[in-house]
Amino acid sequence: MHKCWFTDDSAMSIAVCDALMKCRADFSDLGEQAVHSMQTIGRLYPDCGYGGSFRRWIYSESPQPYNSYGNGAAMRVSGCGYVGKTVDEVKRLSKAVTEVTHNHPEGLKGAEATAVAVFLAGSGKSLIEIRDHIINNYYPLGFTLDSIRDNYQFSETCQDTVPQALEAFFESTDFEDAIRNAISIGGDSDTLAAITGSVAEAYYGVPTDIRKQALTFLDDRLLKILLEFENLYPAK
Repeated sequence: MHKCWFTDDSAMSIAVCDALMKCRADFSDLGEQAVHSMQTIGRLYPDCGYGGSFRRWIYSESPQPYNSYGNGAAMRVSGCGYVGKTVDEVKRLSKAVTEVTHNHPEGLKGAEATAVAVFLAGSGKSLIEIRDHIINNYYPLGFTLDSIRDNYQFSETCQDTVPQALEAFFESTDFEDAIRNAISIGGDSDTLAAITGSVAEAYYGVPTDIRKQALTFLDDRLLKILLEFENLYPAK
C-alpha cells in the first residue's frame, strides 16, 4: 500500500477543481482557467501517466484542442457535478473544461455524461433514475459487467470506458463495491475507477478509512486544493 501513488486522473481532477474556484462567478472564463490550472499543475507532475497528445498540450505555449475522444475527458470532470446547480449548468461547465482539449463529440459526451451522473447522484436521485437518464441521453448500457469481463480490452476512449465505468456504479451496493466492480473488468483501471468513484462518492460518500488512506497519497499542494474545494462545495 505504501508504494501506491496518484495518477494523472487525480492530478487533473484537482486541476479542474482549481479552475472552478478561480474563475469568475459567472464561469465566463472557465475555459481559460482550466487551461491555466491544468498546464500549471500538470507540469509539476510530469511522470503521472499522461497520454502523448495531452502531454504535448501541457507543455505547449499555445495550447489548442486536438479533437480527442480519450477518456481523460471524463476522468477529470467530476468537480463540475458539485459546482453546477442544475443539469444544464453542469453541462455548460463540463463543456467549458473539456473542449479546451477533448473537443471531439465523443469526448464532450463522455465528460458530460460523467458530470451529469455525479450531479444526479448528489441530488438524491436513485440508481434506477440515474441509469435511466444515462440510457435515455448518452449510452444504451445493454450489457452487464459479467457479460463483458472475460473479453473487455484496454481502451483509452470515452466510448469504451465511460459506459463500463458507469455500469460498475449501477451494479454497486456501496462505495467500495463500486470501485471493486470497476477494477474487476481490467482495462484502463485507474481511469475506469476514477469515473466510477466520482459518481459513487456523490451517491454513497466515501468511508472514512478509505478516504484517510487515499489522502495520504496526495502531496500538500494537491491536498490543499482538494480540501478548499470540498469546503466550498460540500457533498450534497
